[in-house]
Amino acid sequence: MDGGRLELDEVLRAAEDAAPVDSVDVVAENLKKRFGAQVVSLLLADLIGEEMVRLPHADEPDKGGLERVDLCGSVYERVLRSQRLHEERDEEGVRMVAPVTNRGDCIGVLELSLPSADDDVRDQIAQAAHALAYIVVTDRRFTDLYHWGRRTTRTSLAAEIQYQLLPSASCCEAAQFTLAGGLVPADDIGGDTYDYAVNRNTLHLSVTDAMGHDTDSALLATLTVNALRGARRAGCGITEQARAAHEAVHDHGRGMTTGQLLSISLDSGACRLVNAGHPWPLRLRQGRVEEVPLKIDFPFGIPFPVTYEAQELGLLPGDRLVLVTDGMQERGADAVDLSALVRATCEEHPREVVRTLTEAVHDAYRGHLPDDATTLVLDWHGTDSCARTTDAGSNA
Repeated sequence: MDGGRLELDEVLRAAEDAAPVDSVDVVAENLKKRFGAQVVSLLLADLIGEEMVRLPHADEPDKGGLERVDLCGSVYERVLRSQRLHEERDEEGVRMVAPVTNRGDCIGVLELSLPSADDDVRDQIAQAAHALAYIVVTDRRFTDLYHWGRRTTRTSLAAEIQYQLLPSASCCEAAQFTLAGGLVPADDIGGDTYDYAVNRNTLHLSVTDAMGHDTDSALLATLTVNALRGARRAGCGITEQARAAHEAVHDHGRGMTTGQLLSISLDSGACRLVNAGHPWPLRLRQGRVEEVPLKIDFPFGIPFPVTYEAQELGLLPGDRLVLVTDGMQERGADAVDLSALVRATCEEHPREVVRTLTEAVHDAYRGHLPDDATTLVLDWHGTDSCARTTDAGSNA
């Protein structure tokens, strides 16, 4: 142990010089050198949110499988939910567990054992965990390691397609908003997706539900999502995006897709919305939860001429908007009082609201959903709270 301060620029350079599959080991070795850590591990949250998976080190022998730890009731769950460093002491030293999170997206936790720790060490470990989040986000573009590490169950072709349609981060925090999404797949994949993009002046959101199940619905969802993204990235507004999705599904798909598209100005807070045959959103405002009544246009792909109308949706600072698919409301899920849960979780982070809502529906079906259940939660903070923290191009 050299006892020196953790130099994050040095750690980041070393991680960049290493192979993408070795960058976590580089961080671990630095922490061992700096603080005398005996054990340093990155644990990833699995895709379905039930287990943590300990990522093996490159020099560890193959033990015939991943080490899994139940998430429910564990210290890892407390750290992920609270986003606070956990510390416990015994006669052998100090165990620390720190959240590895990027812009609100929970990647996992950093766990390590140290001979001792003071406030300065705690601060440096928290910084290292934050830096590790950026390293993982960067390196997972180049390797399957982090995707493989999150697979605790066999993934069907339809599920693989569906997962690849979702944003790489399920949560995003910025000055004007915080959002989080979650999808609980049906036993027979049901074609749900959610998506978002933060551009220079605009936040784009979408929730879609392709008709059918298994690979047919996954392929239909692929047409829908990529048509929406293509139009969005070409600078089109939401009515043009809706038209592009309709034409793609009509011309190349077999079936229909419902959807809800939102475009929110980050400068003014003005929100425009297209509803293509989709359930109405819920809005929490000043402690009251209500459905937002909207004009409903036809689903994408319906076999006759359609037009899509952008409606104005008023957002005030402090509002929470909850978008869902019909799998959150129909059949067995109608026993879940979504409005009551939204009201009960009014003080929680959107990430926790998504977890609460989707778990309630999952439990209502005893773990066997007949349709995908998807939720996207947006907290609108307003336009004048603090300086801009996102800057990703222009697309109004």
